[in-house]
Amino acid sequence: MSDNVLQVERFLEMLSAERGAARNTLDSYRRDLTHFGEFLAGPLTQATDEDIRDYLARLHDDGMATTTAARRLSALRQFYRFLYAEGTRRDDPTATVDSPRRERPLPKLLSEDEVDALLRAAREVGESAEGRRLVCLMEVLYATGMRVSELVTLPLAAAAADRPTLVVQGKGGRERVVPLNEPAREALAAYREVRGRFVRRPIDDAWLFPSRSRGGHLTRQRFSQLLKELAQAAGIDTTKVSPHTLRHAFASHMLAHGADLRVVQKMLGHADISTTQIYTHVLKDRMSRLVRENHPLRGSESD
Repeated sequence: MSDNVLQVERFLEMLSAERGAARNTLDSYRRDLTHFGEFLAGPLTQATDEDIRDYLARLHDDGMATTTAARRLSALRQFYRFLYAEGTRRDDPTATVDSPRRERPLPKLLSEDEVDALLRAAREVGESAEGRRLVCLMEVLYATGMRVSELVTLPLAAAAADRPTLVVQGKGGRERVVPLNEPAREALAAYREVRGRFVRRPIDDAWLFPSRSRGGHLTRQRFSQLLKELAQAAGIDTTKVSPHTLRHAFASHMLAHGADLRVVQKMLGHADISTTQIYTHVLKDRMSRLVRENHPLRGSESD
């Protein structure tokens, strides 16, 4: 058994024994480390930070996806930390190596007209309990931009009848207060009149949107299904529509109408404003396209 194979197997034994790594995970680490060993053409225990940077550059030149390259670097980081902790190496060559920069894909966007069409389709469901709930879900989601998981798990106490805001429990247990616009407040008031029809067990009554699900509240999957049905009724490509695209629509439409970026950040519950800034790129791309398509001099020759 070569030294490279021996070191990799020692590392995998640790992952299995101490971390309970699954067989597929172990196989993935073995492939990634073997691939780096083949590139190195030498002992893994003697790799330098420059070797690792050259390896990442090769992966980039070969057209490997950034996410895959980042996963391979993660495997190398864990491997060399293990060797350092075991005393096999006196340093960690990955410590000064930056992760490949992941290009954040721009979110799919719904236009304001498309959102209006979805809201009209929801209202056309009628004044039944299901119809009122659907309108309320749509209006509240578009008014606040909250995550669908936050929406369906809103406790009843989060929406006091005399308060024009919602208290939202976000990621990491961070709580935020988001305002409701007039259509959302009206939809919520109309839904409250029929909410009791969805309460069938004591557990259901704790939630703003109770359901017969195991958790007692409407599930993300059910809401996504309802949204797809609305998109079809509104004549919108169903692949464009999801709870997350409504969240994107809220953010981009708010910014397009002059909202402050930090206000949008707080409403979305983003811990870092850089996450919110992606919507400024979306707007820049849209504005550039509008100028190209609609500028009065677009077809004229330059002087």
